[in-house]
Amino acid sequence: MRIALVTGGARAGKSRWAQREALALGGDDVGVVATAEPLDDEMADRIARHRAERPSGWATIEEPLDVAAAVAACAHSVVVLDCLTVWMSNLLHQPPSDLAAASDRALEAVERLLAAADRRPDGDLIVVTNEVGMGLVPGDALSRAYRDTLGRANARVAARAERVVLLVAGLPVTVR
Repeated sequence: MRIALVTGGARAGKSRWAQREALALGGDDVGVVATAEPLDDEMADRIARHRAERPSGWATIEEPLDVAAAVAACAHSVVVLDCLTVWMSNLLHQPPSDLAAASDRALEAVERLLAAADRRPDGDLIVVTNEVGMGLVPGDALSRAYRDTLGRANARVAARAERVVLLVAGLPVTVR
C-alpha cells in the first residue's frame, strides 16, 4: 500500500487536500477512517462538516482507537485516515494515565497501522495529521507528552510514506 502523509497547521486545508487526492486516486472507491468523537458541541459540528464535505459514495468507518484494524478491514482501494492527530490524543487519554507508558502504547499502535498497510499489496493510504512541534514548548506535562508523541508518530509515518505534503496557509508544499 502506498502511503501519503499530509501535515500542516490547524485549518490549513489538510482534510480538503486529502479528499481531493483520494477522489483523484479512487473516485468512489474510498474509505475514510475517522478518529474524532463528538465529545462536545464544537467537535460534533466539525465532524458534521467533514461528513458533509465528503462525496456521498465514500464509506466512513468511525474508529477512535483501533485504527490499524479499521484500515485492515477497509475494502476500498483508497483509505483516508483523518486524523492521526486526534487518534494520538485518544490513545494518550486511555488508562492507565502514566504518560510514558501511554506514549509507548500510542507509538506501538502507529507501528501496527504501518504493518496493516504493509499487508495490503495494493491501494493508497492518505494520512492526515497536524504539525504541532513548531511552536512554543507546552507548559504542562500532558501537553508536552502529546506534542512529543505526535511528533514521533508523524516521523514514523513520514519515514514510510512515499509522499509527504505540508500545507502552509492552504498551499501544498511537497516535502517528498
